[in-house]
Amino acid sequence: MNINWSITQTDIDRIRKVVADNDNAFLKSRYLRNVEKENIVINKEKIIQTMLMCLLTSQQRSGPNSTVGQFLRLNPFPITNNTLLECNSLELYIKTTLQQNGLTRYVNRISIFFTKNYTKINNNNWSLIDTLQELINSDSKLKERQIADNLANEFDGFGPKQSRNFLQALGLTKYEIPIDSRITNWLNDFGFPMKLTSLSLSDVGYYHFVSDGIQNLCEKAKIFPCILDAAIFSSFDNDEWTYENTIF
Repeated sequence: MNINWSITQTDIDRIRKVVADNDNAFLKSRYLRNVEKENIVINKEKIIQTMLMCLLTSQQRSGPNSTVGQFLRLNPFPITNNTLLECNSLELYIKTTLQQNGLTRYVNRISIFFTKNYTKINNNNWSLIDTLQELINSDSKLKERQIADNLANEFDGFGPKQSRNFLQALGLTKYEIPIDSRITNWLNDFGFPMKLTSLSLSDVGYYHFVSDGIQNLCEKAKIFPCILDAAIFSSFDNDEWTYENTIF
């Protein structure tokens, strides 16, 4: 059964307006990375940092001046592949490092999830890198969705939202976006055909359905979903994003 999405000119104008109203450093960085594919780096260190970002931001505030944001911008970043390989206890090391940097919420859960995921990636000889590189020059909505769904199934602590957050943060996706509370709140105010909740979006079939609606709306407005996501996400942060602190 096919769904016919009815999109009006008013809908299109509202989408274009939120993008125009939030044409900030965060949005511009997203465009250069995810649409123009500038400076895409897919390596072990980037994957480690991005996975940590996903696990951390699923549990707590992640604005540019948040504790999470400050931690993720540390240079050099304290958690590297070499430090992990030298650890006697990965779980304890992750937990301790997070706590030392002011991150105390759900650190037990996050360290467990990260340890399981890192171990799985390492045991698979980092074949994940080859999978991710398939998306660098891809313009396929289907491939984005397939890889995102596979990651959601494979990684502990991930679901449809964080698997897409992972890919988007790496600059690999334009169409599949993480539908978080900022997006659902905005879409509910926008007048999306059904009330969106985080609970219902944990179901992958429902997530696909909502994502299809967003993609159809963006296609009519001639705006990539990743750009709409950037506009909505940054609109909640009172112009705090700069080129220097953009990390997502």
